[in-house]
Amino acid sequence: MDYEVIVIGAGVGGIYQIKRLVDLGIKATVLEAGADLGGTWYWNRYPGARFDSESYTYGYSFSREVLDEWHWKERFSGQPENLRYLNFVAGKFDLRKHMQFNCKVESMRFDEAANLWRLTLSDGRTLTCRFVILALGLLSIPTLPKLEGMDRFKGRSFHTFYWPQEKVELAGKKVAVIGTGATGIQVIGEIADKVGELTVFQRRPNWSAPLSNGPISDAEMAEIRKRYDEIFKTCARTPGGFEHEPDRRGFFEVSREERVKLWDSLYGSPGFAIWLRNFREIFTNEEANAEFSEYIANRIRQRVKNPKTAEKLIPRDHGFGVQRVPMETNYFEAYNRPNVHLVDISETPLVQVTEKGLRTTERDFEFDIIVYATGFDAITGAYDHIDIRGVGGAKLRDRWNDGPTTYLGMMVSGFPNLLMPSGPQSGSASTNFPRGIETGVNWCTDLLQYMRKNGHVRADATAEAEARWTEHVVQMYSIMLMRKAKSWFTGYNSNVPGHEYGRPRYMVYNGGAPKYVQRINEVAAKDYEGIRFVA
Repeated sequence: MDYEVIVIGAGVGGIYQIKRLVDLGIKATVLEAGADLGGTWYWNRYPGARFDSESYTYGYSFSREVLDEWHWKERFSGQPENLRYLNFVAGKFDLRKHMQFNCKVESMRFDEAANLWRLTLSDGRTLTCRFVILALGLLSIPTLPKLEGMDRFKGRSFHTFYWPQEKVELAGKKVAVIGTGATGIQVIGEIADKVGELTVFQRRPNWSAPLSNGPISDAEMAEIRKRYDEIFKTCARTPGGFEHEPDRRGFFEVSREERVKLWDSLYGSPGFAIWLRNFREIFTNEEANAEFSEYIANRIRQRVKNPKTAEKLIPRDHGFGVQRVPMETNYFEAYNRPNVHLVDISETPLVQVTEKGLRTTERDFEFDIIVYATGFDAITGAYDHIDIRGVGGAKLRDRWNDGPTTYLGMMVSGFPNLLMPSGPQSGSASTNFPRGIETGVNWCTDLLQYMRKNGHVRADATAEAEARWTEHVVQMYSIMLMRKAKSWFTGYNSNVPGHEYGRPRYMVYNGGAPKYVQRINEVAAKDYEGIRFVA
């Protein structure tokens, strides 16, 4: 056996997971497909890429030394600084020596006789281990639109995920951005005043609100360091794992004037305040959500000078906050610029990529650069890209064909010794990600310690326990307006076969972080109820 544990992925989750394993003296390694560590913050180098979580709530909480030494420079830190932070943490604890880069895992097969996993890598090696921990990114498999002639374009083109590491010269260039999701909104707001001409191709508008970013002074950082215990305690108490706590008053118990007063104060507040400090009914009650959505729509109308453009930027198919809200900086103001144009491809669809640019049903456009901000095969995509086979040769990809089923979002019945600290249906995908990651990594690591203490070599979730958890996840969707959204929370991606709207896939846990932590801790306290062990 080459290793006791192999961790796949050297992003935020994989870095913390290998730290925990090394501290316990477990022989382990991290396999990373990329050329270096960082995950999301290694790959996504596009202009405007930054946290939508307050920086000081996103960083790791496990080390007081790191908390004391690192100075977050912005309230919502940008990609270059985020990557420096992860390298700082890895360097401080000498974790790189436990990582292997440019190591893509092609397949994994569970050897039932030996109770081992056998991994085949793209470099031809085969590695064996007792446990595999999948620290795969939730948004790490980019998807491109199905357009004829994409290889025909003579200019530069790339998905935002693969934005070149070298500087992309934008000045004076004609640039197309396809997509107005979270990434597109960040890119558009950042480059509108830096390009010669920008044309945005939008299929479906998204709700968005001001990020209100700003610097963090030395004095403010010193105060934050004093409050870290309080900050993380608050994050643990809130449903989303942020500092933002919902308004506990009933939506209909206060007057319209009081509601608007609250919204006015939240709209200019930093980060997710407008979403998560709001009335809870906006997530569950159609009438409440419609009233608040119209408030945000009016804000958009105030910010966009052209009334026709403003209406095209207001979503009609879902209400504000029923899917993760993109945060923006000068996004709506970008459309007031004479060099920025909006093309509604729901009216004039894109039909092909040409040598010179893009063609819609209405006309041809010429560009120097085409940017595909067209999203990801979210949450399960990274798992589907590895041929994972469990007991009896069952394929995980086949098991999840109609949507994931898991136990606690961290195990899958019939795939023993396979752990997913931030897997589908876990508490990570729907919360402030690092807060959820630390929860998942700690739980999985505690399970490994329990098995070592009791002499167990194999752990497998029972089919009954998995069915109960998945049903609980489905029930959590039933009370949320999110269930109606064309969102990656519901597994929707028109560029991925089988992920069309109308085939709901229950991807995340909607019960909130406190309830999730309570449930998984109860399982552990009952000697990991729902898991079958073999000595």
